[in-house]
Amino acid sequence: MIDAYEDPGTPDVRGGWRYLWWLVRCQPGRSVAGALLGSSWMVLLAATPYLMAKAIDEGLEPGDWAALAGWSFALFAVGSFNAWLSIMRHRTMTRVRMDANFRTVKVVVGQAVRLGAALSRRTGAGEVVTIGVGDVQTIAGALTVVGPGVGACVAYLTVAALLVSVSSVLAAVVLLGIPAIVVLVGPFLSRLQGTETEYRNRQGVLTARIADLAGGLRVLNGLGGKSLVADAFHRDSQLLRAQGYRVGAVTSWVQALGVGLPTLFLAVVTWLAARLAAEGDITVGELVAVYGYVAVLVGPVAFWVECGYQLSRGVVAARRVVRFLRLEPMEDRGTRDAPAEPSVLHDPESGVSLLPGRMTALASAHPADTAAVLDRLARYAPSRATWAGVPLDEIRLPQIREHILMADHEADLFAGSLREVIRGAGLCRSAAPPRGAPSHNAVAAALHAAVADDIVQGLPDGLDSPIDAQARNLSGGQRQRIRLVRALLADPEVLLAVEPTSALDAHTEALVAKRLREAREGRTTAVTTTSPLVLDHADTVLYLVDGKLAATGTHQHLLTEEPGYRALVARDVEVAK
Repeated sequence: MIDAYEDPGTPDVRGGWRYLWWLVRCQPGRSVAGALLGSSWMVLLAATPYLMAKAIDEGLEPGDWAALAGWSFALFAVGSFNAWLSIMRHRTMTRVRMDANFRTVKVVVGQAVRLGAALSRRTGAGEVVTIGVGDVQTIAGALTVVGPGVGACVAYLTVAALLVSVSSVLAAVVLLGIPAIVVLVGPFLSRLQGTETEYRNRQGVLTARIADLAGGLRVLNGLGGKSLVADAFHRDSQLLRAQGYRVGAVTSWVQALGVGLPTLFLAVVTWLAARLAAEGDITVGELVAVYGYVAVLVGPVAFWVECGYQLSRGVVAARRVVRFLRLEPMEDRGTRDAPAEPSVLHDPESGVSLLPGRMTALASAHPADTAAVLDRLARYAPSRATWAGVPLDEIRLPQIREHILMADHEADLFAGSLREVIRGAGLCRSAAPPRGAPSHNAVAAALHAAVADDIVQGLPDGLDSPIDAQARNLSGGQRQRIRLVRALLADPEVLLAVEPTSALDAHTEALVAKRLREAREGRTTAVTTTSPLVLDHADTVLYLVDGKLAATGTHQHLLTEEPGYRALVARDVEVAK
């Protein structure tokens, strides 16, 4: 199977069928071995009625006990060997499926990493979770066709050839009857693809809703909105259940026909063979052989139907994976280097300029407007922003990520010890964590600047205390300060922080504002906020109206000269009270 650190290769994303074929081509030796073992196993199943017929016609009927013993021993030997083949076939196909499983997981995870900050903009969390939880297993199961599927075809042709030597009429019935069964099941498989696709789409929506509900349950409880989300979840789950019933209805027909039609076919062929034996056209041994051949064919036909069912579901899952793999990260056409010295960041769309070495605050009645400005300045959204007069899209994206860090107040927090959380990636939207392991003094300084010392002191094992995914075992304010610790520990040239103190009480917020300015002395820092406690510590405050720069100055100056700003800040003071 694929090694955990092995390159999974370049997937074929031209379609679901091509992706499945790529998984087969990635393991040609194992796939061929599975097909050979599956074919040999099924052909030797057909050898059992042949040997039994020989034992009857050449041993039992004429009373030749030596011949009967010889054919009986051959029957035992073939059966024992076939049992070993069955074990090897199962082991080989398990490896084929597991390789497909792990390979798909690796390409999906690799694509998620490749998309980076663009992931949440390109697709929902529910889509990714559905792929990882369900589609990967479904795709792996579809590769069963490589072994038993090929073996079923070989066994079918082998039995047909054996029947030609017994009766051309029986051979014709078998050659025409089996394809007829497959044709009858075919429309149900096509319908299954449609219903399964709709089911998977609804499953992705419901999974995303579950993730949202789990992440915001505490907030929903406080706002009294839990019932609204619960009603939406109930409605979506009912739709998913109804679609699941539709999938189950089609599946039941596929499985019923897969078992019922071969059994009916077996009865028809057995009746024809009995008539031929009664008329003396075939021997009793040949009658037994014909019954055995057709009984053996029930297995291949069932495998065909099962493989058709698995392939139908596998193609649906593969199309979802292919759709995800086709997503492209933020385009990077940059060829120029970042400025060698601290320089001005300018956003022409809003008129905002961030002067180097200063702490700038962006205030607006609509927080989304100021957040959008920082998105453009960090090049997380299309923009005409410039850095030292050079358009950001002309600068290499890795260099932008190295120098400019966007600290989102809702960024994900991964599970692990607190030490791992503040040192690891994922707390900010920056692509890279700080180079090398930060020293103990650096960690302590970042904790102090973010007023997070009490968090460490309040946990049972300090920095080694376990933190849940999204830090759900911490309060909202604690999570916000931990995110700020991570941002300060990265020590970027330019720090862009979105509402870094929105969940803090007034006393803690004032301390964070004071210490943040001290910790970032001489470096470019921009924060979005309407809190006077933070605005008062900024070197420059930029007041935006409808996303455009309306006034610039210190907090005290704008309070005196700008009525709109004064009303905005006064409202925030009332909220704080």
